[in-house]
Amino acid sequence: MAPEMQAQQPVSRVLVTCANFEPGFRGGGPVRSVSQIIDSAPTNLDLLLVTRDRDCGSREPYPELSGRWILRGRAAVFYLDTRSAVQWLRLTVELRRKRITLMYLNSLWEPYFSLVPLILSALRILPVQAVLLAPRGELSIGALSLKARKKRWFLRVWRRLVSHMNLTWHVSSEMEAAEIRAAFPSANVRICISNDFPVAALTSTEAPQLHHGLPKFVYIGRISPKKNLHVTIDALAVVPTPATFDIYGSLEDRKYWSTCKQKIAALPDHISVTYRGELAPNRVVSTFGLYDAFVFPTLGENFGHVIAESLASSCPVICSDQTPWTPVLEAGGGQVVRDLTPAALGAVLARWAAMSSAEIAIARAAAHAAFFEWFGQQDRSNVLDLVLRRISADQ
Repeated sequence: MAPEMQAQQPVSRVLVTCANFEPGFRGGGPVRSVSQIIDSAPTNLDLLLVTRDRDCGSREPYPELSGRWILRGRAAVFYLDTRSAVQWLRLTVELRRKRITLMYLNSLWEPYFSLVPLILSALRILPVQAVLLAPRGELSIGALSLKARKKRWFLRVWRRLVSHMNLTWHVSSEMEAAEIRAAFPSANVRICISNDFPVAALTSTEAPQLHHGLPKFVYIGRISPKKNLHVTIDALAVVPTPATFDIYGSLEDRKYWSTCKQKIAALPDHISVTYRGELAPNRVVSTFGLYDAFVFPTLGENFGHVIAESLASSCPVICSDQTPWTPVLEAGGGQVVRDLTPAALGAVLARWAAMSSAEIAIARAAAHAAFFEWFGQQDRSNVLDLVLRRISADQ
């Protein structure tokens, strides 16, 4: 059984499901988002979280966690082996004994941690009062372009489901809210905006000192087609002067990475590209501080934690316009590239590679200032609290 969270009966019980969670980190920003939401939740909530018993892409479970409830702060976390029928049965029986007010799902497409809980809820096997769903950028135009036919079919099923659910969508920006309304035009869409950026990512309010040498570009993130890393590699071939490009991240899609490696091998000799392996979350901000610019031509981000971390470390961001960060970048945080072709991105990289040390220093200071101006304007309300207040008001 899950450990008791409080001696007194809680006002509300929340079940959170996500495919990836601590101690893993390969799932990227959503892992940090969910962690921040749990850490900042009101104290009168009983929090249960169900997640996979291994990190994203790993074949091996976490040591001594599979099939167990572990207390993390005020939340009880169950680490599920999705291939174990015994664990599924035991978990379902235990959750049925709980009176769940809100079920919080952290993906639109995830089969085990979104679809299964949703089906169990619809069949009243796992009764819940309301559902909060965070699509995590999965409805952006760029994301929908990947495996488009399969997703179009699946959205038709989703439109039927949501018409019979007490559902609220959790989004990080008005841009993502518009994407949901576009995907569900006939639905009465209820939306809650909350970005849940982890304050712990801010290690310093002072810009690091400028370093000298060759222009240093960096990519930090999951290596998958959605992040468009191959376009950056192709764009570097256009840069006429020496430059370095370091890549950090988990090899989520090894077939895609194989394609990227072939492109790297074809680059001219004056461009140096190095894969640096995976990067622990507590090293991301300090690592960004070593580089002149973060190149991120992503096909779509609902928020983009890695963009925030780059700006917080005074590393300007060269990014697509498929994120909510466009106004911040255009205000000094970096540069927005709307034409995601190797020629267009390459022209931008060539200009940055030709910048003087003084110009780089100005760009780094501007990125630092743009981030903290944005950060000071944010509403830090917890999304669970916002939605539960709405549920209470509707009763």
